[in-house]
Amino acid sequence: MRLSRLHLTFSVLIFSLLLASAAFATSVTMTYEGHNGVVPKHGSPLVGYPFYVSINGSSNFTPLICDAFDNNVAVGETWTATASPFLQGIAHSMFGPSMTLDYKAAGLIFKSMLAGQLNSTAAQWAIWGLFSTNAANSAYFKSSNFGAVDSLYLGLAATASNSAFNGLILYTPNGATPGVGPQEFIGYSAVPEPSSLMFMGTGLLGLAGALRRKFGTV
Repeated sequence: MRLSRLHLTFSVLIFSLLLASAAFATSVTMTYEGHNGVVPKHGSPLVGYPFYVSINGSSNFTPLICDAFDNNVAVGETWTATASPFLQGIAHSMFGPSMTLDYKAAGLIFKSMLAGQLNSTAAQWAIWGLFSTNAANSAYFKSSNFGAVDSLYLGLAATASNSAFNGLILYTPNGATPGVGPQEFIGYSAVPEPSSLMFMGTGLLGLAGALRRKFGTV
């Protein structure tokens, strides 16, 4: 009986560690598959979102939004990237932690688009404008007043809680810099964020310890 109880304790411990490990950045292989028939909208000269990407060779393509206007990828191009929970990934992002507020604004813009509060063209160009003077100075950006969108979301980002960015994933290409190499992307997956996973893992570790102490006295 005691052996089976100890087995349960260590099973809980291993499970909690697996949960915690899933919260960290992961190296992935990305292949750009195109826009799958989506065409420019609202007078935009470019398509923008969605960029469909195969991750680790998956046949289920992932729709992503780009934050690197001055970088490029070609259909069929493959590269390696670091996929990180959004806030965690900013520290090692293409534009760096000095642009944290801009990244947060981009994350909120993307989430607003997914919620139907912004159309995809406005969301994509507003995000491009946060990180590229070339995008922000373009005639289309100015005529569409996307700067006002950026101003609104920069203000919201300044006071947003960390939970506002739950589910967002930052895909930073390895070795790329602004204007050089593949683009950086933002995606969304409805999975627990690192803080939730770590909290769960810590709780299970505590439970494992309590079980170990309890069963050790039987």
